[in-house]
Formats: sequence, C-alpha cells, structure tokens
Amino acid sequence: MVAALQMPLTAQADPVDDALVIDDIEMVTRTKAPEGHPLDEVRSGWLYREAETRELEADSFQNPGMLYVEQGADIWNRVEGPEGKSCASCHNDAAETMKGVGANYPKWDADAKRPINIELQVDKCRVENMGLEAYKFDAAEQKALTTYIKNQSLGEPVKLDLSQGELQSWWDQGKELYYTRTGQLNFACASCHEANSGQYIRADHLSQGQANGFPVYRLKQADMVSLHNRFRGCIRDTRAETPKAFSDELMALEVYVTWRGTGLSVETPSVRQ
Repeated sequence: MVAALQMPLTAQADPVDDALVIDDIEMVTRTKAPEGHPLDEVRSGWLYREAETRELEADSFQNPGMLYVEQGADIWNRVEGPEGKSCASCHNDAAETMKGVGANYPKWDADAKRPINIELQVDKCRVENMGLEAYKFDAAEQKALTTYIKNQSLGEPVKLDLSQGELQSWWDQGKELYYTRTGQLNFACASCHEANSGQYIRADHLSQGQANGFPVYRLKQADMVSLHNRFRGCIRDTRAETPKAFSDELMALEVYVTWRGTGLSVETPSVRQ
C-alpha cells in the first residue's frame, strides 16, 4: 500500500508562458538559476496555476490577499504597548523604508546567532522596542503585517546574502533537509518540487515550490498561509513528525528554499490553489 502511495504522479503539464504584470510592474517569473542550483531555470509557482487563479493574482483589486495588506497597513501605523510606539514610529513610511527588505530575508541575526525571517524580525521589534509580547505563530495580525511588509518589495528580485554570519552553514543544513526523505511516504521536498515539478499529484499541478510569493492566499483555505505553515503541512502530509514553526530545521529550510528562487520577483500576496 505504501509503495502505491509513493507513486501518485500522473499527467505532465507544462507551465504557461504568460507574463505576470501587477500594478503595472512586470514580475520576473522565469530566470536563470544561480550558480550551484540543481536546475537550469527557476520558475514562479504562478506559472503552474489555472488561468482563473493567475488572473486573480494579477488584479490587485480582485486579489483577496490585498485585504491582508490593508490590515497590515493599519497595524503598521497603530500605536500600542507601554512604549507608545508603532512600527511607523521608527520606520516611517513603509513604502520607502521597507522597499526591497522582503526580498532579502532571511538574514543573519547576530544576537540570536541564527537566521531571522520577517516574522521573527517583527517579534524582535515588538519585544525590544515596543514592550509587547511576540505574536503567536500564524496569528492573524502576524500574517497581515508580514504580508504588508513583503508587499512593499513587490517586483523586487529575491537575493540572499549568504556571507552574513553563519548563514552559509544554515544553507548547507537546509539543502540536506531538502533532499532527505522522511515520513511513512518516504518523500523529500525534492521528490515533488524538483524531480516531479510540472506533474500532477492528484488534482494539484506541482510547481518548483518557490518561496517568492509568501505569505500566499490559498483558495483552498480561504486565508493567508505563511511559509512555515506550508512547510509544516507538506511534512505532515509525508506522515513524518512535524517540526515547530521557526525551529532550527525550518529556518535552515527557509534559507535554502528562498535561495532556490534567487532572481524571481517578490509576488506577495500571491494567489495559489
């Protein structure tokens, strides 16, 4: 039975050749892979979606993820906590100060001696500068604020600086995890998103599993979905033990998976099925 479950892939379907333009900004959805990448070309997950889903992302008025961008803007400007500060108190207009920021995370955090993503950077600011508690993982406000910050980098190319601190060693760990088969189904990330990208698994068209659109609005869940939520969902589906969000394993995986999409445009909030 397990052997049968390991072979759910059926028909091949090529990604589309359409151009994605959002708010008059043309997104890079295909680009040459960086040196050392196992693939020749990296491709946005947008290219693998149905026409209706692609159209939904391209229209900011219709894109349901933009509701979370609006919520994030409210949170950005909201004064709260004992220090009487908002995000804007330190960072002013996010359209200026956050432009490009979301394209360059995760970064090395010297204090924590580990990589830090947008969510963890927000938590650090809340605790150290605003006198607030860190958000609980996947709290609605955490997702909205992360979506808002990432949206300020719409169209910017993903690029990580692996020379920061020990980020390269975390990249190495993430790569090992990406190719390690786990769970009762004996799947690795690469089983679907590298060896079988372009194939169908049941009714889902497998993409390369890029991170450039996260947080994403998933029609299946009618909600914004964070990258670590998706990591944990994939691992759960292999019937393996699920790591905690922001654990060392998943932060290493985020570093590596983000690097795999080097050169693709930030699409947040992207729309996926």
